[in-house]
Amino acid sequence: MSIRSQKARKIVFFVFVCILLIVAVGAVVMFDTTGRSGNRLSDEFQYDIEELASIDKELILYEEFAPPFKTGLSQSRGIAVDVSGRIYVAGDRGLRVFDERGSKIAEANVGDTPGCLKVDDDGDIYAGLRNHIEVYDEQLTRKASWQELGEKAVLTSIDIYKSDVFVADAGNRVVWRYDKNGQLAGEIGKKDEDRNIPGFVVPSPYFDLAVAKDGLLRVANPGRHRIEAYTFDGYLELWWGEWSNSIEGFCGCCNPVNFTIMENGSFITCEKGLLRVKIYDPQGNFVCVVAGPEQLLGGGDDELERTFGISVTQGFDVAVDSRGHIYVLDTINNEIKIFSKIEDKQ
Repeated sequence: MSIRSQKARKIVFFVFVCILLIVAVGAVVMFDTTGRSGNRLSDEFQYDIEELASIDKELILYEEFAPPFKTGLSQSRGIAVDVSGRIYVAGDRGLRVFDERGSKIAEANVGDTPGCLKVDDDGDIYAGLRNHIEVYDEQLTRKASWQELGEKAVLTSIDIYKSDVFVADAGNRVVWRYDKNGQLAGEIGKKDEDRNIPGFVVPSPYFDLAVAKDGLLRVANPGRHRIEAYTFDGYLELWWGEWSNSIEGFCGCCNPVNFTIMENGSFITCEKGLLRVKIYDPQGNFVCVVAGPEQLLGGGDDELERTFGISVTQGFDVAVDSRGHIYVLDTINNEIKIFSKIEDKQ
């Protein structure tokens, strides 16, 4: 190649880079980070959002069973219900316990911010702090503190099956398997092409799990809009769920954010963005809606607009008791809403 050709190529490359820089600077200058220019979304887009938020009332088979009650926390994060119907909430820097009527019966400061919790059949409470597990007895006295998982760890969910404890780590995008003594027994869900495991996609700190009655561990893979089933040895057996704007699917960037499993094996899911709580049968087929934006945060266009603005980055949590009552932890208003089947009150 001649020197003249080399110089020509350098000039063309320099001009190309300059054009890219001009375009980039123009995009930054024109981007309205304050919102003072108003909403630039088209009327058609706004109409589509309102349509998505509107749910056919024939699909909503639940209603509030009792008035909601406040958690008294400024930042509620996780909820659990034990076999006797007591309600446990993690948030701020502690744990709180309520009876079925919403009266607080116990609380404890754990010295850090718990993001999740689970109560076993013996009444022990497993609390997931940012990077480790702590275990408390029924009086909320600490019994054990497990080894930390490092700075990257963000623990978001716990479930217990016999002698196994499973912990979802949104920071490391993996599920840790422990025994009840806190000994690490393995990890589940790490990307592995040889085992046909695609890996978890976790764009935000919402990453939930639960063991189903069939003995398989279910894990929400929110970035893939599905719930996956693993053996305890880490083999991916099946999954269900898909991205869709329809009520049957999961929309947004990363849903479902949380879920729990009912006595009959059905799944109760929570979505953020468009706040929706829904039920799917054990095979993952859509059954009904528990509550939508209107039921969760009130009605009216102004309230729905507020819903879209706040809930983009906030997800609600959910638990269920032996009677089938569904407890939704409202992390915006820091209160608990209880839903039951409409027919149960008739």
